[in-house]
Parts: sequence; structure tokens; C-alpha cells
Amino acid sequence: MNKSENISRIRNIGFIAHIDAGKTTVTERTLFVTGRTYKLGEVHHGTAVMDWMPQERERGITITSAATTTYWKDYRINIIDTPGHVDFTAEVERSLRVLDGGVVVLDAVAGVQPQSETVWRQADKYKVPRICFVNKMDRAGASFERTIESIKQRLRGNAVAVQVPMGQEDSFKGTIDLFDGKAYFYNTNDPTAMDEGPIPAEHMADYNRLREVLIERIAETDDSLMIKYLEGEEPCSADLRSALRSATIRRALVPVLCGSALRSYGIPLLLDAVTDYLPSPLDVTAIEGTNPDTDEVEFREANAEAPLAALAMKVMTDPFVGRLVYLRIYSGYVKTGATVYNATKDIRERLGRVLLMHANHREEVDWVGAGNIAAAVGLKNTFTGDTICLENAPIVLEPPTFPSPVISVAIEPITKVDRDKLTDSMRKLSEEDPTFVVRNDAETGQTIIAGMGELHLEVLVDRLRREFNVASNVGKPKVSYRETITQESRAQGRFIRQSGGHGQFGDVTLELTPLESGSGVIFEDKITGGKIPREFISAVRQGVFASAQNGTVAGYEVVDIKVTLVDGSFHPVDSSEMSFKAAASIGLKEALRKAKPILLEPVMEIEVVTPAESLGTVLGDLNSRRSSIQNIEGGDDIQRVRAFIPLVNSFGYATNLRSMSQGRATHTMEFKHYEAVPQGLLSEVVKQG
Repeated sequence: MNKSENISRIRNIGFIAHIDAGKTTVTERTLFVTGRTYKLGEVHHGTAVMDWMPQERERGITITSAATTTYWKDYRINIIDTPGHVDFTAEVERSLRVLDGGVVVLDAVAGVQPQSETVWRQADKYKVPRICFVNKMDRAGASFERTIESIKQRLRGNAVAVQVPMGQEDSFKGTIDLFDGKAYFYNTNDPTAMDEGPIPAEHMADYNRLREVLIERIAETDDSLMIKYLEGEEPCSADLRSALRSATIRRALVPVLCGSALRSYGIPLLLDAVTDYLPSPLDVTAIEGTNPDTDEVEFREANAEAPLAALAMKVMTDPFVGRLVYLRIYSGYVKTGATVYNATKDIRERLGRVLLMHANHREEVDWVGAGNIAAAVGLKNTFTGDTICLENAPIVLEPPTFPSPVISVAIEPITKVDRDKLTDSMRKLSEEDPTFVVRNDAETGQTIIAGMGELHLEVLVDRLRREFNVASNVGKPKVSYRETITQESRAQGRFIRQSGGHGQFGDVTLELTPLESGSGVIFEDKITGGKIPREFISAVRQGVFASAQNGTVAGYEVVDIKVTLVDGSFHPVDSSEMSFKAAASIGLKEALRKAKPILLEPVMEIEVVTPAESLGTVLGDLNSRRSSIQNIEGGDDIQRVRAFIPLVNSFGYATNLRSMSQGRATHTMEFKHYEAVPQGLLSEVVKQG
């Protein structure tokens, strides 16, 4: 790697999409077309380079985000292939946090699907510019224009076609470029080669219509082009491409291309679009962080000469080199053997080795500069979301945020040897996956593991067995309920112990206020006049947060409340941190009981695609599972049902759906929100808890 590398010719992109839209196949074809690999990997054969885990190859799905680097026409493209299954949404979250651009892969038959909406929202959250690739144009039922309409309606994306497909389904033979008016015919003998030619007469009307739309939409984003357009002057292709690039980077437009990844159709043109329209590290806003010494906001430009600022996006355990930390380097550079500063943890770390990753293959280098993604060996105390920088120029970057687990199971090692290895193995897995949580149940003594879904936990248990040689028994899935309050309340908590000599005295008055969903627990101190000494306020805070872990309805975590410390008293001799911590716990429990607490359950959004003849059976089954149907749409043959279903009623749904539809229906599910448990079911849940 060269220190004088031109950062403007770097692209950090991710392929993101719904499960089975073809992300990994697009990635595999990209690597083949660019010469990074010399043999086509197939997902359905279990030979995909990017799906290297045994669990991925067996299931034919992506589980972990894999990084690689390739080159196209003097551009360096760093690629992350992300999972599509909702159980592994954390992989998408952390990838989008560090990427400059995204390629959203859509199925030309299914259009926008539920997980497409999820990844689109995640990309919006991190302000990631994106282009769309409509895949599987050669399949029966494919429609380019219908897919573009679904982008506009379901994603609210300002999509604009930059190509016209020549035919679709089994007659799909190429595309027409709307900028230069060239027709590209795919070569069945060499899918990476394309034959250029004039536009066939039968496609000329579509070309003229869509080119007019393209010019109009681009002109709306650029004042100088708009003036030319209104004056009847047609802008040249170079000006149109430049304006589209600018609009894409500002997220004002989303260019849409099409092809068939399985046949490698359209991949070279997609790579051209990646380099033409998606931003380099120089095109995006300088990364913003906070100076931990002054709390002032600072910015770091993408420049190898600037002070180092890198974000740890992922931790993984490699069987050959040990603990790997993936870094997105925003400014400066990392060097083998250098001492760096973890500003999040306030500790020094030593970079043993620096690696460029190609899925699970490693390439050792001396130096990696700004704008790139690399892996480091030797960062023992650095975790996902930590900032690596220089000690004399500290900065803390905003870490990615992850959803809370919604499902848990008890896990028990089979032998004493397994018991000794289980704790260390689960610690390594939880370091890799922020949505995998391990805790011990104080009442039962069991080890509880929690995650984002049944598949998520199934894969983790399988990894314990294969990678760490830990055999275990796993209990039935349990739902992660929550508790909250429905009205304001006020209560006093007093902790007084007198046993001769030095005693304990703590007295607090707390007010509780219900908050909006997703607010968590907020603590506010309103003590005045020294009623409680300042050194005991933090103990009250600790007592509140510790007590909020176990609610008063069924012992589940309390969320969405504001706790205000409004009054209290102390004893000059007997008061201590412990006594105020205990008083806060007592006061919170009492205030919760007065605030009409309720139990909340996780509710999933489910989409079922079913043959029309099975629709009645599917709806009847969903209703029996306490689902609320949101809408039903589709044609004569296929119906699409969207509904909200309580997580507790969704267990085993995949098996039931297969039997109801003779294996023809499919479904996807993702966490939507928490909702109050119906009063009639409350006693049953409390009994289980």
C-alpha cells in the first residue's frame, strides 16, 4: 500500500438488501469481473468466497459481514457484503456506520421487501448515499419499472433509472445507457464481455421517454442545468453525469441500474456506476468527534498526514492469528508495531500486525492510510465502537448503536470440561456480536444467552460447538419482556439500620414520569439546599438503575421512565453510599407500584408471501396467534400479507407455514416495537417469569 495513494479514487461500499435478493452473488461476480478471484463462487453450492463460515455455506445465507478489496479501472473498491436476515441486523448497522456508499440490491420480481426497508432506514440514519441494482431481471415475473415504483412508494426514495432493460424475464438480453444512448448486449459465452451496438427500434420509444425523465430529474437538482433545460438546450452527457454524482452524494437522487448477477449480466456497468456516482472519502463530510479532554466537537479530514482517527467497527476471533479488530481509518494511518491510544477506554494499545482482509484470507501490510478499512492484531482491550487515535491528538467518534435482544434461552454445558470452556467462549462471541448478551440468573443459577431471534441463537450455539468445541444443552426460547408505567407517581425510600455504634441512614423521595417508547431510563437530580450531599447523588443514581433491572410486575427490566430525585435527608455520621443506594432501590420499587405498571412484550412485523389458494388458511393461523393484519396485496396467484405478531406467538411459525402451503409460502419477520400484554394473559406470563 502506497502512502501517496489518491484518496479520491477509493470507494468504501456495502452491498445491502433483503435476504435472497442476491447480495452475495453480486459480490462474487464483482470479485470475478475485477480479477480478484478466478473461479465463480456460488451461494447455492456453498462455494461463495464471502460466505466462508460453515453455517453460512450450509444455510445458503450471509451471517457475518465480510470485507474485501478489489480494483476497477484504477479505483480501489473496499467492499463489505452484509447479511440480509433480520437476526443479524447488527452486522448491517456497524457496516453502514463506517461506509461511504451503499449498493441496495433488489429482487426484480419481489421488489422492495421488509428487510429492504430496514436497511434503507439504517442507511438514512447514517446518511449513506446509495444506488440501486435491480437483480434477477431474467426471472419470470421480473419488472424493472415496477421495482422503481416500489422504491418510490415503500422507501420514499427519489429513484431515477439510468438504464433501460432490453427485454425482461427469459428475453432479457442487455441494457441501454440513458446518457450516451449506447445499447450493451450481453455475451452468453463470456458474461463479463458486452457487445456495443445501436439501440434496437423496438426499444427506442422507452429510451426517449426515460431519457427525458432522467434529464428532468437531474435538472431539478442543479440550477445551471435547469436553466439550460428550460431554455430548450439539452445538457451534454458529461454535465448530466457530474450533476447526478453530486445529487447522489447529497442523497437527492438514487440512480437505478439492472442486471442478473447469477449470469454476471450488468456487473461491469454496476462497477462503473459505483466509481461514477458513489462518494470517495473526500466527498463525504469530515468525520465529527469529541475531544475527551475539552468536550469540544472536532472534525478530521480524510488525509493520511492528519492525526490518526479510526473507529473499531468489528471484533472477531480468527483461529490462526487470534483476536482481529476491524478498523475504518478516517484520518492519518495505522502502522505495524505502532503504539496507539484508545480514547474510549483511555488506554494505550500496541498494533502488532496490520492486515487487509479478503473474507477470511489475510494479506499482511506495513501501513494502511486514511479512507481505508483494515484489520489489526494486538488490540486486546479494543471493542466495537471504540476510537483509536494518537494520545497527543485524542478524539472520540460516535459509535454505532445496536438494538436490544428480544429472545433468550438457558444454556448448560454437558461436561465439566465444557463448563470450564463455556465462559471464555461466550465472552469471545459477545465481543464479536454486540447483540449477543450473556447473564447469570441469580434465582435459578442458570446461564442465559439472549439475541435477536431463534436463528441468531441457533447459529451462536452451533459456533460454540464447532469453533470452540463446547457441547451444551439449550432450553426453549424465552421472550425478553419489559415493564413500564402508565402514570406519574411519587414515593419515599428510607433505609435505616441501627445495630449499636455506626449505623446506616439514607432517605430519598423520587418522582416517576412515563416516557415515550425507546427512551430507556432517565435520571434527573433536583436536590437543592444540600438536603443530600453531592457525594451521595451518584449512589442514588446507581441504586435507581440497579433496581430498574427488576420490575414489580414480573421481575423484568423497567424501561421508558424518568426518575427525578426531588427530596431527601441524611445523617452526618450514619449516612453512606450504600445506605443511599439501598434507599433509592426501596423508593423506586414503591414508586413503581403506585404508577400502575404494565408488562410489555416484543411485537414483530411479519410479511407472508403465499399462493392465493392458501391465503384463507394463512390468515386464520395468523389470527389464532394474536396477530393484527395490516394489509393484504398482490395479484391472482400470489398474495402478500403484512401483520404484527407477538414474538411469543411466532415460535415455530416457519414449520407451520410450510405445512399450510405445501412448502410454497415464505415469510420474513423483524422486531417492530414493544406493546402492552393483554390483561387476560398477564397472569400466565408472570407465572412463566
